[in-house]
Amino acid sequence: MPKSKRSTVVSLTKTEKKGHEGKEKLIEEIHECADKYDYIWVFSVKDMRNAFLKEVRNDFKTSRFFYGKNRVMAKALGTTPEEEYKTGVSQIAKDLRNEVGLLFTSKPYDEVVKYFNDYTQPDYARSGVIATQTVELPEGPVQRGADPMPHNMEPLLRSLGMPTMLKNGIVTLPIPYTICKEGETLSTNQAHLLKLFYHQLAEFRVDLISCYHNGEVKRL
Repeated sequence: MPKSKRSTVVSLTKTEKKGHEGKEKLIEEIHECADKYDYIWVFSVKDMRNAFLKEVRNDFKTSRFFYGKNRVMAKALGTTPEEEYKTGVSQIAKDLRNEVGLLFTSKPYDEVVKYFNDYTQPDYARSGVIATQTVELPEGPVQRGADPMPHNMEPLLRSLGMPTMLKNGIVTLPIPYTICKEGETLSTNQAHLLKLFYHQLAEFRVDLISCYHNGEVKRL
């Protein structure tokens, strides 16, 4: 019988070594980028969406992005004047907190600022987000976009709190139903319903925090 993978014992020293090597590789790559590119940007992204970030990366093919592992990235740049990899770069290392990343690029400052000011994508709101508008569904047959809601979705809608029923195989609301009200915090069920009905109440964007260039840091 094949040996179960669950019974395989992995040496802790081996995993620690692999993790250490990964950190050292990241530090080395950041140093190489700091030497290669003219600008280092710190950016923040709320509610990360890989598809959108992939699109941004595609528009910055000649640049490099690093996201996650803030402590390692800060260590690579240096958090004090004594440790900093380049003069003054420790000032942006302090901005590496929460959901942030680094962008290394040689694109001109104004071009980068304009790009990220202009770049927004409509997105589905997650639970915990404040609703930006009231979404109501009328009494009668339930529509999803231009099409009737599939009848096999009715049990799911009821499980999410909608008082739906099937009438002659058609998903129906006996009374008007409000999915959410503007200003309220969305629950998991509300976020799910908004997505089912194609209502995008969120916006994906990348916010620039600070920029390092030739020993100086500018905050936005």
